[in-house]
Amino acid sequence: MQIHFIAIGGSAMHNLALALHHKGYSITGSDDVIFEPSKSRLEKAGLLPEAFGWFPKKIHDKLEAVILGMHAKPDNPELERAKDLGLKIYSYPEFLYEQSKNKTRVVIGGSHGKTTITSMILHVLKYHNRSVDYMVGAQLDGFERMVHLTEENDFIVLEGDEYLSSPIDRRPKFHLYKPNIALLSGIAWDHINVFPTFENYIEQFSIFVDSIIKGGSITYNAEDPEVKQVVERSQNTIRKFPYTTPEYTVEDGQTLLATPEGDMPIEIFGQHNLSNLAGAKWICQNMGVDEDDFYLAIASFSGASKRLEKIAETNTSVIYKDFAHSPSKVAATTKAVKEQYPDRKVIACLELHTYSSFNPHFLKEYKGALDPADEAVVFYLPESVKIKKLKEVTPTQISEAFNRPDLKIFTEAEAFKEFVFNMEYQNGVLLLMSSGNYGGLDMEELKNLVKA
Repeated sequence: MQIHFIAIGGSAMHNLALALHHKGYSITGSDDVIFEPSKSRLEKAGLLPEAFGWFPKKIHDKLEAVILGMHAKPDNPELERAKDLGLKIYSYPEFLYEQSKNKTRVVIGGSHGKTTITSMILHVLKYHNRSVDYMVGAQLDGFERMVHLTEENDFIVLEGDEYLSSPIDRRPKFHLYKPNIALLSGIAWDHINVFPTFENYIEQFSIFVDSIIKGGSITYNAEDPEVKQVVERSQNTIRKFPYTTPEYTVEDGQTLLATPEGDMPIEIFGQHNLSNLAGAKWICQNMGVDEDDFYLAIASFSGASKRLEKIAETNTSVIYKDFAHSPSKVAATTKAVKEQYPDRKVIACLELHTYSSFNPHFLKEYKGALDPADEAVVFYLPESVKIKKLKEVTPTQISEAFNRPDLKIFTEAEAFKEFVFNMEYQNGVLLLMSSGNYGGLDMEELKNLVKA
């Protein structure tokens, strides 16, 4: 099968290209810019475009499909050529559905926790040598790619993102998967640039629940009032399995999970991660993994990439880096770290980086998000606001939004770096939260500082 990728360099797109290449498909692609690690991974597989840019000549009538990435514009010249030739054009999620039509589709949805829950499920299945197809939003230890597709596997596990499918398909990705088994972890308003009101955002999850195949099931976080309402008011003829956070304790920086066989030490921590674990257990049981086997495997799960990733540690200090950027994720992560280290000074640093976080109306959603930290810091670059062509956001607006009088605010990369590199790490925990790069902060340099 010959397939062409328009915008092959994206995180999701290049992983799908690699998966199809591994499956034996003939793959070509284009992009106007490709960053690492996508560039090296495509190059190693022989899929890196010879030149950056868009080349309509790459689109021909021998192609059996064109896959369109979100990075491309609606007037992309290759897309226009594909339309002129009447070629089949898929969005990323559409093509994944095509690949999984004859499989049992397990879809993990929610504003937060979906990558971690998907990762937990895959970790447990791999531990017990159960082979499945999958798509997950992070690179996992022990897994070569973020996407794996076969002809023979019965199950496919899909992370169900609510963001848009493609430049010409404005449906959320998870509306296209039609799950047999689904999970909904939580609903907290996000993607304000696409879903301008909370009610509109909630509606997307109602559509997701109603898209579950009749006779299928939804496992849902009963502690989230929005999730509970969305699931319980659905008239879809599906089975509904609520879950809640399991009992656990924290002793000397070690989280112990209560199980039928007694307290079990686990590597992850925080109430939100224990809630994720409960959801993952239900899904694994629906896929044929019994409770004892789940506990046996989950004890060694250390987390998904970029999710509470420990980057340095000594006997008296530790540094974590986390992908958290939306208000609910920031609040949950900050609370988890303080709960794990109640006797240490927790310094929580949040970089505002996304479109939503620079919206004055949405900014108010961050109220209290950093409150569990002993010291709270917000860093943002005014240049980022300008690049996104948004109205200026002032430190005063940020201070008022977070409602924390002692909040430190940095608007220059060098000043933020100086703060981080000159703080006292003795008996401390530094938590860095962002979907960006903290103004180019050198993580290796930071590791060496802590080791010293």
